[in-house]
Order: sequence, then C-alpha cells, then structure tokens
Amino acid sequence: MAEALSVGLAGLAALVVLIALRMPIAYAMILVGGLGITALNGPALMLNQLKTLAYGQFSIYDLSVVPMFVLMGAFAARAGLSAALFRAGNAWLGWMRGGTAMAAIAACAGFGAVCGSSLATASTMGKVALPELKRYNYSGALATGTLAAGGVLGILIPPSVVLIIYAIIVEANIVTMFMAAMLPGALAVVLFLLTIAAYVTIRPKAGPAAGALDGAEFRAATLGVMPVLGIFAIVLGGIYAGFYNPTPGAAVGVALVWLYGTLRGRLRLGELRDSLLETASITGMIYLILLGAELMKIFMSRAGLPQATAEWIVAAGMEPMTVMLLLLLALILLGCLMDSLSMILLVIPFFWPVLVEINGGLYQGAEGAGFGMSTEDLKIWFGILALIVVELGLITPPVGMNVFVISSLAKDTPMLDTFKGVAPFFGAELVRVGILLAFPALTLWLPHLLSG
Repeated sequence: MAEALSVGLAGLAALVVLIALRMPIAYAMILVGGLGITALNGPALMLNQLKTLAYGQFSIYDLSVVPMFVLMGAFAARAGLSAALFRAGNAWLGWMRGGTAMAAIAACAGFGAVCGSSLATASTMGKVALPELKRYNYSGALATGTLAAGGVLGILIPPSVVLIIYAIIVEANIVTMFMAAMLPGALAVVLFLLTIAAYVTIRPKAGPAAGALDGAEFRAATLGVMPVLGIFAIVLGGIYAGFYNPTPGAAVGVALVWLYGTLRGRLRLGELRDSLLETASITGMIYLILLGAELMKIFMSRAGLPQATAEWIVAAGMEPMTVMLLLLLALILLGCLMDSLSMILLVIPFFWPVLVEINGGLYQGAEGAGFGMSTEDLKIWFGILALIVVELGLITPPVGMNVFVISSLAKDTPMLDTFKGVAPFFGAELVRVGILLAFPALTLWLPHLLSG
C-alpha cells in the first residue's frame, strides 16, 4: 500500500512538472496515467485499458451534447447576438452612471447563456462593448475590468460546457446541474451590477452616464433582443420542461442560432465553415483531455491516493467544512496556472472521492456527520462552488486568461489597470462563494423544486 502511494505521489509530481514545462495537459495526463497504471499493475492491464477505454469514454451519450453547444457558441459569436444584447442592455441601463458597464455585464450574461464559453464571451463582448465604453469616456480600468469579469459568467450560466463535463465526471444529471446553476448565476449578475454601482459612487468620473435613448431607439433596441431571448427560452425552457433532453435541446439551439445568423446575413458559407472547423478542434481537444483524465483517475484510484487523503483528513480531525474550504482554495490557486476545463478534468476526479468519503463514508454514524446532505445534493452543491472558484482563475494573475483576452483588445489600457479594474469583481465573487457556502439551499432549492 505504501509503495502504491509513493508511485501515486510521484505520478502527481511528474504531472505538475510536465504541465509546468508546457506539455499539453491531455498528453501529460495520458503519459503519466498510462505509465502509472503500468508501474502498479503491469503492461497487460494498461494495454487492455487502451483497447476499450477510448471507445467507452467517447461513446457516452451525454458527451454528444458537447459539440452541439460548442457549435451553438461558434454560431452565436458570428451571428451578431452580442451586439443585440448590448444594445438592449444599454437602452435599459445606459441612462444611469455606470450604466453602460452594467449593460455589458447583462449582455455577457445573456451571451454566456447562448455560448457557454468564458473566453468566447469575453472576446466577443469585448469587441462590441469596448468602443462604446471608450466613447462615453469610461476609465480604462473599469471598462476592461468589467468585460474581463463579465466573461466569467459564460462558465456557469447554462448551457455551460464545463458544467456538462463536471456532471459527466461525477455522474450527475446534466439538467439538474443546469437548474442548480440558475440562481448562483443570477446572484453573480446582481453582485457585479452592485459592484459597478459602488465603483462609480466612489469614482464618479470612471463611469459617466450615457444618456437616455429616444422612444424609437429604445423600442428598436428592445425588439432587437427578443429573438435572442426567444432562443434562450426555447432551448433551456424546453430542457427544463422535459420536452427534450440536453442533446436535442442543443441541436434545437444550433438550428435557431444558425437561422438567426442566416436571416441577418451574418452566417454565410465562410462563417459556417469556420464554425464547423472551430467546433471540431475544440471538441477533439475536450475528448482527448477526457481520455487523459480517465487514465489519471484509474491510476490515482489504484494507487489509493484519494482514499489515503480522506483517511488522513479524518485522522487530522478536520471538520468537513474546513476540508471544503481547503479544496476550494486549492482550486483558486490552480486556476492561476491552467485553464478551467483542464482543471475540472484533472482535479475533480481526485477531490470528489475525498468529499464522498468525508460526507458518507468515514464520518457515517457520527452526530452531525459530513455536510448534512445526501451524496446527490453534495454533487450539485460542490459542483457549483467548484465552477465559481474556477471562474476566479480566469481573472487572477499570473494567467488570468480573460484579462489577457481583453488586454489584447484594449491595447491603450495597461494590463495592470485591467487587473486593478477586475479586483472589485473578484471580491464580489468571494462574497458569492461565502453566501453559497453559508446557504446551500440557494443552490439546491431549484433542483428540488423542479424535480419534486
């Protein structure tokens, strides 16, 4: 047992080194997982895994939703949805101080609901909103910080590819996870809007009011966003109502976004080809990382590392909530070093068994055992918390991918100013984590209501 643990720890260290050396994470996990299984159980088991594992992973029906939502996001980025969302948000909110920045947050939330990718949300909305924010003389820090923070909404607000992958890893229901994300996602929007309001109260010149539109412009902007809201309602409303499961729902979304873009003349043959190539590239990357993550999961399980970690935590006398906080802190730190999808695939297979053991295994029978909830509820609660702290990695130095994306668009704003501008939103996210930790019912209420 001790020898197996040593092999597991050595494999974990080797994986970190390979990632630090910039080896693609999929290849690093496949290499370390494969060699680790071979070291523990011999080459015969490893060859047997290679014979069946890829087909077993990629033939999972739930995974078919991934390319559909990726394609819907690719179409959405080219179809002009972002501009319609921002115009409507600015029509409703632009008249107040900081209103154009608030409109950008609302538009990011709406676009994230159709796109499901944080980087795509930040990039697309940055191209649309940055010129307007500059036109109204917003400070560079507030303008770029708002858009970098707004981009993170794409990872949690359904449909989210990362949320789907998490559900598959822990064997949770995708629709249930979508339901659970709704209130925490809405809470993020509210907190971000309050953050902007507080920012411009302290620094009024940072976000001047844009002025109200006349009646005709207001009506045109509002009517222009109705098709986008309709797509969102049809896709997610149909899934929640049980008319179709996520894969057909995503296919309906793809068809509707394609129709919207085609009617607007934005999705011609060239854009269609680029969208399909982008979808194939991203889906292939996700599937390869999934294969590597499964090999790592098998390796770690055979090495006994998750079980040993749970036993060590219990022996140390740590409270379950303390363990949860430590795991979330680890996710924040890891988020500074790697992208969100890779982190979910790499870390969740290791963290999740630890939480299961603490919740219902080693603590079973003790008064006040575990987290006071079923394993199914723990899947939902931890998943939402994990995705929120993974979001933080997108706006945290030294990586902060959303910050780099926005900085590449706002070349006249120093990156340091963007990090300063995003800092209040980071604080708002920490407040959201604290609220959801203190009140799990905010995450669990809607799934219980709609499934009951």
